[in-house]
Amino acid sequence: MTSVPSPACRLPLPLSPRFNKVSLFKKGRPSLGPASVPPSPLARPLDPSFLRSGPSPLASPSQAKGRRSRQRGAAPTVSRGSQETSSQTEAGQKPGIMAARSLFRALVSAKWVAKSLKESQPLKLLDASWYLPKLERDPRQEFEEGHIPGAAFFDIDLCSDQTSPYDHMLPNAAEFAEYVGKLGVGNGTHVVVYDASDQGSFSAPRLWWMFRAFGHETVSLLDGGLRNWKREGYPLSSGRARPIQAEFQATLNPTFVKTYEDIKDNIESHQLQVVDARVEGRFRGIEPEPREGIEPGHIPGTLNIPFTDFLTEEGLEKSPDAIQRLFQEKKVDLSKPLVATCGSGVTACHVALGYGLDGTPHPSLPEALGIF
Repeated sequence: MTSVPSPACRLPLPLSPRFNKVSLFKKGRPSLGPASVPPSPLARPLDPSFLRSGPSPLASPSQAKGRRSRQRGAAPTVSRGSQETSSQTEAGQKPGIMAARSLFRALVSAKWVAKSLKESQPLKLLDASWYLPKLERDPRQEFEEGHIPGAAFFDIDLCSDQTSPYDHMLPNAAEFAEYVGKLGVGNGTHVVVYDASDQGSFSAPRLWWMFRAFGHETVSLLDGGLRNWKREGYPLSSGRARPIQAEFQATLNPTFVKTYEDIKDNIESHQLQVVDARVEGRFRGIEPEPREGIEPGHIPGTLNIPFTDFLTEEGLEKSPDAIQRLFQEKKVDLSKPLVATCGSGVTACHVALGYGLDGTPHPSLPEALGIF
């Protein structure tokens, strides 16, 4: 499993050998798996103009007018530009602007998605629901029983390296491209991901992170997931999805992934901060791991921020100010590279998301946002 992200977070890529009953843990506590570096929201230095609150710098005057909705904290989130949480802004940009690689936001609200679907904007919704086996939930069956209109189902277990003995190892670029292409995703598609978890967002950040790792930055997370979509009274569809196949080209950004060797060396070098997204009991080794053969515990020197700490009671992402305070309370230095880990590369991605949403200009985001 993964050690940085949480059990569901075996982040991307053929992350090299994962910690598996071996010596990365303190005696008697094997390491949990591959680590991932949170996806870097920016592949270039941050432009201070992107950090201001209010409408996007690429928005037209008419769009800017009336789009200054209430602000929950400091500047909007930053991911390759200005990212605005759904609670901070409800409006979106025109399709052409939205797909601009120079500016993209990580979160969109249920209201914005519903409006975009009504106006037939070029969105592709993907339900990335995934659950731990002990919950005995069938995400595909639940999808067919009720999903956001126009959505397709993304199978996190299926879109992974099927030759690996470890869960959720990243597929190669060609496999990822073929899989998402069959779901109707092209390189010019604005993808919106969500899941149906009770928490609001559990596994969807994993898919958000995967798209970014494979070079597709026009991807957003539906704030609050299906839970909030239903709470706000928006409609559902049922049955199987029948997407029109599209052509997608992918290239893996190696800075998004850390290997077993990287994390093992880091125990001595301390060059990276490793954050584990699992619950405290598993992190401390006092609760069992959900998978057989994996002992609880954590990699020496790892910090613990359960992925649920990034969410409000309503299942929405916390404000930039609240996320900054959370990182500070957990002794995370946001000026230094960060690697997220968990049990199998799913929830670790929520740490990566939070790192991009905190509103702070990070010096070298590509290196700072990896998954193990």
